[in-house]
Amino acid sequence: MPTTIATIRSRVRQDLHDEDSSAYRWSDAVLDRHITRAVNDYSLATPLEQKSVLTTTPGSRDLSITSLTNLINVEAAEWPAGQYPPRFVGISRWQSTIILDTPNAPSGAENVSIYWTKTHTLDGSTSTLPVAHEDVIAIGAAAYAALDWTSFATNRINTGGEDVWGRYKAFGESRLKDFRRELNRLARANKVRLRRLYATDAPPPLSQDRVYGP
Repeated sequence: MPTTIATIRSRVRQDLHDEDSSAYRWSDAVLDRHITRAVNDYSLATPLEQKSVLTTTPGSRDLSITSLTNLINVEAAEWPAGQYPPRFVGISRWQSTIILDTPNAPSGAENVSIYWTKTHTLDGSTSTLPVAHEDVIAIGAAAYAALDWTSFATNRINTGGEDVWGRYKAFGESRLKDFRRELNRLARANKVRLRRLYATDAPPPLSQDRVYGP
């Protein structure tokens, strides 16, 4: 059975001990909101990798990236595309446009391979999350749900006892610490790998306030 947001929601309910469907403390909609937040945080640490081909305008170094939906970052550009080994060129980005930092602009309509990252998808039918990382999402979502409920329940009468909000607070803080620790580990590993994949031989852009000798 494919993983869906309902799959992760079930794991979160297990972590929160909220499995009595006749008396849920958190609605499905509320848990889904916290799951989505955890997925977005996870995506910033280890985003979904994509490769798309864009076409240049003759005589221009500018490329529109408006077609790259849910974009997090453009990692590299390969131009001319299709060579081996790949030829990566320097790029700069301004809003929805990237500029090829090359001495000469493309002379015609040429393909440029763009390597980019985007947010992961987790909905009612689709998941792009690695199976090995699904528990990371569940941990983060449970932490956010517990802390959110703690804030709501403070100074309210609780059927679970006067200290129930404190127990959820301690649980949420502990799980959030675990979640952030795992995201930091994944982010460090991802940055090192991306540097190795997309190293470019292109020289850095010349400074506008420095004089270069012969």
